[in-house]
Amino acid sequence: MKTPALLALEDGTTFRGWSFGAASERDGEVVFNTSMMGYTEILTDPSYRGQMVCMTYPLIGNYGITEEDFESRAIFLAGFIVKEQSRITSNWRSRKTLDEALKEYGVPGIEGIDTRKLVKLLRDKGAMKGVVSTTDLNAESLVEKAKQSPGLIGRDCVKEVTCAEEYEWNVPLPDMKPFPAKYHVVALDCGIKRNILKGLVSHGCRVTVVPATTSAERILELNPDGIFLSNGPGDPAALTYIVDEVKKLLGKKPIFGICLGHQILGQAFGGTTYKLKFGHHGGNQPVMRMDTRQVEITAQNHGFAVDINSIKDHPVEISHVHLNDQTLSGMSHKELPIFSVQYHPEAGPGPHDSRYLFARFVEMIESGKPVVGSATCCAGC
Repeated sequence: MKTPALLALEDGTTFRGWSFGAASERDGEVVFNTSMMGYTEILTDPSYRGQMVCMTYPLIGNYGITEEDFESRAIFLAGFIVKEQSRITSNWRSRKTLDEALKEYGVPGIEGIDTRKLVKLLRDKGAMKGVVSTTDLNAESLVEKAKQSPGLIGRDCVKEVTCAEEYEWNVPLPDMKPFPAKYHVVALDCGIKRNILKGLVSHGCRVTVVPATTSAERILELNPDGIFLSNGPGDPAALTYIVDEVKKLLGKKPIFGICLGHQILGQAFGGTTYKLKFGHHGGNQPVMRMDTRQVEITAQNHGFAVDINSIKDHPVEISHVHLNDQTLSGMSHKELPIFSVQYHPEAGPGPHDSRYLFARFVEMIESGKPVVGSATCCAGC
């Protein structure tokens, strides 16, 4: 027998559907993801901490769940919203169903709602705070709870997802023959995805992962050849303790930042960040490289961006621009070996157009110079 569930948004809109996953009540910012596949990786992306994700593709769960595809140690998002969860799991690698995985990690799901209506609403009004519940089915009550929920602005979610202690990572990408480990990279874990770590290893890096609270002194004590700043959840403006430590690292070692790492670098350079209307979430986001005018189709997951105008008076070059809304998608320091992008070159899930950035990082480590032009792509990229 199906259990009723209710999704309420802060603007007063409600959607009645059916529960799957954990029977509970959770709040979060409601966003949509346009990927047609890769729901396992989406569920386990720590960058979704504090958010409920609505999938635009109508049928989700048909190939089950296998933990080999996890991007982190757990399912971190607050809730999962789909048009229909598949009743059939057809995949020899599958170890459990979508429903079973959400129950295991205590995450509620809701199905049977008009996801097209929800996505159009979010596109028009922007991402909104919401609550999904199987216990409180009173629309008025749940809308009030959505209004009172904390949201993401000013919220530090990194401390909720970062690792507890340092560890080594040596697993490469499964579709790439890894280069011999030549350089030592320290990766600051703000909510890092495992495919990023695999990408670094596949390009010849020995990786030490450290918690987001690690000091600049400790990072330099590990004597890395390069430093990586990871993706992660929440409001980058709330992470002053990380920005302060990254400022101490500028000019000391080559640095590569992805997503939240890009936003942290933007602030360390003296720039500011702001919240996007509904964010960029999906595997089909067009980005232009400013040096070649080449367009890459990229995987993205972020709700904040670096203000492109706030870095114009600093020695920073705009390297990539998002073609849908002209927001900053990449930057390089003109004098120091530092660059970053506001998207996911490891693309789990998504296209592999941007894997060359890992090779670019290695080349920058080798030369110790700022990024100029395009990197030589390695075999298997």
